[in-house]
Amino acid sequence: MKVQRIRLPNSEKVTWVVLDDNNRFVEPIKSYLKYLESLQRSPNTIHSYANHLKLYWEFLRDSELDWTEVNLENLADFISWLRRPDPRVIFIHEQESRRLESTINTMLSVVCSFYDYHERIGNTEGIDAYKNQFQLGKKYKSFLHHINKGKETRTRLLKLKQPKKLPKTYTLEQTEQLTQACKRIRDKFLVCLLHETGMRIGQALGLRHEDIRSWDNEIQIVPRDDNANSARAKTRETYTIHVSKQLMSLYSEYITLEYPEDIDSDYLFINIWEGKIGYPLNYSTIQALFRRLSRDVGIEASPHMFRHTHATELIRSGMEMSYVQKRLGHASIQTTIDTYTHLTLNDLKEAYQSYLEERLNDGTKL
Repeated sequence: MKVQRIRLPNSEKVTWVVLDDNNRFVEPIKSYLKYLESLQRSPNTIHSYANHLKLYWEFLRDSELDWTEVNLENLADFISWLRRPDPRVIFIHEQESRRLESTINTMLSVVCSFYDYHERIGNTEGIDAYKNQFQLGKKYKSFLHHINKGKETRTRLLKLKQPKKLPKTYTLEQTEQLTQACKRIRDKFLVCLLHETGMRIGQALGLRHEDIRSWDNEIQIVPRDDNANSARAKTRETYTIHVSKQLMSLYSEYITLEYPEDIDSDYLFINIWEGKIGYPLNYSTIQALFRRLSRDVGIEASPHMFRHTHATELIRSGMEMSYVQKRLGHASIQTTIDTYTHLTLNDLKEAYQSYLEERLNDGTKL
């Protein structure tokens, strides 16, 4: 089985399908992915869902199961199948899981969503994989929380417990090293942009010149579905990010010294020296850039780590969580809280030292 990339007729848009061992469409998956496409899910999301469902179909094949007759016990077997280092081999001794708990939970979520879709259109009776329970306590309570706190919520029965992990971030020294390792002004501007704004790489690759308001030091994030490089902003609402004069100066330097005068392009980040000149940068080009930066600097480098770094810096500076949420473009403040309000040992140490200094300054006896 394989996941196949296809380009839609008379369009620049691409999507993904799953082919069986005889190179035929797996129709139930094809129908579901088409449904996701109609909901304007990004090509990257559809690609990820296609890969997860391909694995699930391989499990069904190996287990000789019909996809319409699967029950909760079969899904539990799917978890075991995913965890084994080699699903074709049964080990006598305990082996380290092949996949992280978070990865398996994501795959289960996709499979359950797949069955929910087919249950709604009458292809299956669905899988009783959920239970209803009252809302558990949350860190953030909305203004109308007292109205909803007595309502039941739908919770998936099969879900592995995930170890909590702090989001990886860069130190100021590492950020400076990555910036200095950029050989082009364009690449340096991109790295500084990601660090100072915390925007997603899809948002950066979809930027147009009209989104840059240099006179007000503002950048607009505009969701677009027609980007030639398939870049997606993820958020469905337009919002504004305020930036520094230094970043705008770097933007002007990039436009003045490197951006070709004879190329008529709306896109901010384009191919200038290689590839299809004038065409907007795509994800694979960015991946190649960050692989080079990782090699040259000797640290793990990825665009999304700049987003984590920016959010962490804002929170440590004391910015209100609601402001951080708006700047990151999160639909819910709970997402911001759950992702970024984790304290490290250094955070705790520094907070306690500040507490001691305040008591000394106040003349309080320790």
